[in-house]
Amino acid sequence: MWKYIGKDECNEFLLSLKLFKCKNNKKYINTLYSISNNIKNNYKIYKIKKKNGGFRKIYAPNKILKEIQKNILNNILNNKQISKYAKAYHKNISLKDNAIEHINKKKILKLDIKNFFDNITFFNVYKSCFPIEYFPKSVGMLLTHLCTYDEHLIQGAPTSSYISNLVLKDFDEELGYWCKEKEVSYTRYSDDLTFSGDLNVRKIIKKVRKMLYEIGLELNNEKTKVINQSQNQNVTGITVNKKMQINIKYRKKIRQEVFYIKKYGLNNHLNKINYVGKEDSYLKQLHGRILFVLQINRTKEFENYKKYIFNLIKDF
Repeated sequence: MWKYIGKDECNEFLLSLKLFKCKNNKKYINTLYSISNNIKNNYKIYKIKKKNGGFRKIYAPNKILKEIQKNILNNILNNKQISKYAKAYHKNISLKDNAIEHINKKKILKLDIKNFFDNITFFNVYKSCFPIEYFPKSVGMLLTHLCTYDEHLIQGAPTSSYISNLVLKDFDEELGYWCKEKEVSYTRYSDDLTFSGDLNVRKIIKKVRKMLYEIGLELNNEKTKVINQSQNQNVTGITVNKKMQINIKYRKKIRQEVFYIKKYGLNNHLNKINYVGKEDSYLKQLHGRILFVLQINRTKEFENYKKYIFNLIKDF
């Protein structure tokens, strides 16, 4: 389709995408190529501590690159359909949708994809998101450069999460169909793969390992977990043994925090737990955890907690 397209037509194509606000067409084109050719200079990199004690790199795009990526996401990528088995990073979907498939099952198998974003390559992104069937090659390559860093996806770019779903669409569909034939429920939440039912664990792991290898990914063996029905079956933070509910320890901790704030005051509570951040940041984080509980278990108790903490937040 694009065999005889030239530079001018490619530039017209880029202009039609309206990736950022710019009235000067020449400046618009030059800016896109300049950013694409110097992508590393358009990010700020910082580290956040992980629960296991290590660190995760977060790549924050500068203002103009972030605007470009958001427009790529909204105007191009969101129009592409993902698999029904992907339960993260798209509208009208939540942790609840991921967990509901695994309620009251005999056995649950949880697998994790190793270094998920880092191992989704430039070629994976180009092939899945901007292929020659729909984009002139130079345009597709440019858009891929604008969405990757050092030849792979990164955490921090607005486009990365949805791109990961597009890259794994065929994987999800093939694996989902295979599981359905065997009466196994399958969902994927980012790099977390969950299977439930009367499972042949070894057979599933062998199948998944082979399929991931074919697209350049691999399992994180340290995070493989099998949970029987006699244990606490937890799927992305939600207990699913008989029905969906938030873990009792999680709810108990929130109760304790709200109780101590009411009894001793916010400042005294924060001093007691050696909290070093801002007061409003703590309250917002607590409010978020309460909202998470209410997504799954709507009770008057937690509705009251929500109102109480929200009123405290309004005072800042």
